[in-house]
Amino acid sequence: MRILHVIPSMNPQDGGPVEGVLQLAAEWERMGHVTEVVSKDDPRDPWVTGSAVTIHGMGPNTKSLTVLGRRPPLAGYGYTPRLAPWLAANAGRYDGVIVNGLWNYLSLGAHRGLMQAGVPYHVFTHGMLDPWFKESMPLKHLAKQAFWLFADGPLLNDAAAVLFTTEEERELARNQFRPYRIREKVVGYGTADVEGDPERQVEAFLAAQPQLRGKRTLLFLSRIHPKKGCDLLVQAFGRIAAEHPDVDIVIAGPDQVGIKASLEALAREAGVADRIHWPGMLTGDAKWGAFRHAEAFILPSHQENFGVVVAEAMALSKPVLITNKVNIWREVEASGSGIVTTDDVDGAVALMRRFLALSSAERERMGAQARDTFLKCFHVTQFARNVLAVIREGLPRAADVA
Repeated sequence: MRILHVIPSMNPQDGGPVEGVLQLAAEWERMGHVTEVVSKDDPRDPWVTGSAVTIHGMGPNTKSLTVLGRRPPLAGYGYTPRLAPWLAANAGRYDGVIVNGLWNYLSLGAHRGLMQAGVPYHVFTHGMLDPWFKESMPLKHLAKQAFWLFADGPLLNDAAAVLFTTEEERELARNQFRPYRIREKVVGYGTADVEGDPERQVEAFLAAQPQLRGKRTLLFLSRIHPKKGCDLLVQAFGRIAAEHPDVDIVIAGPDQVGIKASLEALAREAGVADRIHWPGMLTGDAKWGAFRHAEAFILPSHQENFGVVVAEAMALSKPVLITNKVNIWREVEASGSGIVTTDDVDGAVALMRRFLALSSAERERMGAQARDTFLKCFHVTQFARNVLAVIREGLPRAADVA
């Protein structure tokens, strides 16, 4: 089969959806299928030219343009005039098309191009219909309702199916916008197992962060963003740091919205600035070394559709300390793979206190259970098979497709 992903950008800093596309592509390649991507990226972008997956870049788009030193109105919407015509002309070459994400020109352009091509398609919303956004940004939600009527709603309502990663995500998404007439499918999500030399990976991380040699750490690794609960983590650590003078926090990830300075100020007020470390975005061996060096992974998020980084931590036998706003929290709690609390400061305090009160044997058992749960529930192989099965349902003479 030939499968096309439509996604705003393949920039790795955009997080989970990009990683999901790459993981599916690698797994499908092992199964004998071919994956390509069309995005709004500039064809000269390094993540396009250096990608192992063929990326058809339709940019530059208006998101990256300025007029007299300023961004034009609606520049963030990312209007990309080449996208819809390209899809209309080329989508028929693929057995399946998957549109990733909402709330930008991709919704309108992809819908127009795919309807012109007469090609069935599927949509991954990647948690973008979660009610947290409505509650935290009510004015923006009203604007989204307007976009829903002419762009995002038609995209979803005309899809062969809208794909959700968990039952929790599917339930939360229902009727956040109207009219809501979508065909729902829960297909799971997953990531590949982690490979490489553990000692080399840890050394790669410590070579960049030598001050952490011999330190116990809890790791946050994700985008530094308000929805991730970074402020909760800093405030909570300020409350428990004196109880555990041998434990430091690592907050790793890109600061895409410019809140790191305010978080550092919060850490200074709490008296823990010298015990919180900010290595920036980690990749390759340094990323896996950060996971392996940590005693646990912590993500006090207000909203998390799936949390690929949570699954990655579990793959490395790390207990996961998360909130009940991470949509795989039920699986984590039921399996004993970590600790789950509420998304507030008291909840973040409880995550750390409860974990650090465990004996070393209890922490090891929790880590082993995390690894087992990853293999049973969150490995990419089953996810890849589930998505292929949904694509095949919409194909003529599906039984004849290898």
